[in-house]
Amino acid sequence: MVMPEATFGVIGGGMMGEALITRLLDQGVFVPEAVIVSDPQAARREILHHTYGVQTTAENQAVIDAAETVLLAIKPQMLEAVAENLRFPEREKPPLLLSILAGVTLARLEQEFLGWAVVRAMPNTPATVGAGVTALAAGEAVSTAQREQACAIFASVGTVVEVPESQMDAVTALSGSGPGYIALVVEALADGGVAVGLPRAIALELAIATVRGTGELLHQGDLHPAVLKDRVTSPGGTTIAGIAALEAGGLRSALIEAVRSAYLRSKELGQS
Repeated sequence: MVMPEATFGVIGGGMMGEALITRLLDQGVFVPEAVIVSDPQAARREILHHTYGVQTTAENQAVIDAAETVLLAIKPQMLEAVAENLRFPEREKPPLLLSILAGVTLARLEQEFLGWAVVRAMPNTPATVGAGVTALAAGEAVSTAQREQACAIFASVGTVVEVPESQMDAVTALSGSGPGYIALVVEALADGGVAVGLPRAIALELAIATVRGTGELLHQGDLHPAVLKDRVTSPGGTTIAGIAALEAGGLRSALIEAVRSAYLRSKELGQS
């Protein structure tokens, strides 16, 4: 799906914006000349221009004027300040806005970007290495072609799923916040390795590789986690002893409550 004639704009050249730019250019979805990025920091604009050959500007309006598809990659609390100074020229068909602003609803975005087709997206941080997962919720004005384009853009940084907007807080709580939970699990596993005599570096390497490999095994084998757990749990063995300790410690309940708490917090942020 190569779109060299279309201009892709990014408002906010931070980590997630750069991750998408990198992958989109590497995969030939856009050519550098078709991408324009706005960022208030001159040093950041210089890095993006020289690293990727994209157009850069300090003016958000320049992105709005040039692009048929715009990624909004700013902090949610900056939305009002950014949008209030923008002018939206009339166009033959609604341009597409892709927002990665956590907690900002389609209704709010459509109010700020009048006449635009809006898609909310919730990527997670593994997207920066092409291993993310992004949930999309499309507004009513989004055409089939624009929906496909949004999927193609976020597929450049990993897996894409489509959900109703009502489920976006749940997505935020699970996959959006999930890397933090998994990082804590990895750290705890490494600490356990150190506790039983492994050097810290080796313990951490083993923990990271084990989590990565288990995820890939579940994905490629299309296995339910319980099936894999049973396969590696022999009677009277080491794994069942460890699992019993995890159950006694409430790991399963703690992770469920982590997702539930993050979900409630996401809903609170969306109402503020």
